[in-house]
Amino acid sequence: MKKNMGTADKSIRVALAITVAALYYFDVIEGTLAYVLMAFAIVFLITSFISFCPLYTLLGVNSCKRT
Repeated sequence: MKKNMGTADKSIRVALAITVAALYYFDVIEGTLAYVLMAFAIVFLITSFISFCPLYTLLGVNSCKRT
């Protein structure tokens, strides 16, 4: 797997995941919406830690700086 996510992209994904987790923790979101958003948050965290997004590959997007 080639990295296709830059630092800014990874930071945004982690921030969104933390926000969703906080909203769930404080009972702002609940029910089915909470589960769907938490699933997206988990995917965001995993993809940001491995610096690879399969959807980016399909769309031809690469936010990683070239060296």
